[in-house]
Amino acid sequence: MPTKTDKPVEEKQTRNQAAEKKEKQTGGEQTAVKEKEQTAKPKKQTRSKKTADQDKDSRSKKQAADQKKELQQQKENEQTDKATRKEQKRKRKEEKRKNKKPRRRIFPIWARIIVVLVLCVVALAAGLMVGYGVIGEGTPSDALEKETWQHIIDIVIKREQ
Repeated sequence: MPTKTDKPVEEKQTRNQAAEKKEKQTGGEQTAVKEKEQTAKPKKQTRSKKTADQDKDSRSKKQAADQKKELQQQKENEQTDKATRKEQKRKRKEEKRKNKKPRRRIFPIWARIIVVLVLCVVALAAGLMVGYGVIGEGTPSDALEKETWQHIIDIVIKREQ
């Protein structure tokens, strides 16, 4: 049975494990800098302010350079991630094409085209009959006779001459 003293030990272990994971993710650069700062001997106060300022400037320059390097590495990683994602997507599409079953249509495309053409002819005939019979006040069946159309053509040609 764990006691009260066991819990802090376990918490420390989990904290240490979390710190190690974080260190692995960041490449250990940040923790190495912290360790160097902690283990470094305290600097003497006899230095002038100029040298201290120069040290700060050089540190900030180094940190800025390190940050730039990290950003460049992140950009490169993102670009390679995008490239690998595109490759994976392309591979998945190829696999789908290979594994795709041929589609068996109940109503073939060529039959659909014929049906559409027949429906267009029927609609044209119905329109002629309605136009000639109802609007033109003639008999609807006369609209489908050849003599009616020959008469219409003769009227149009004679007027042009």
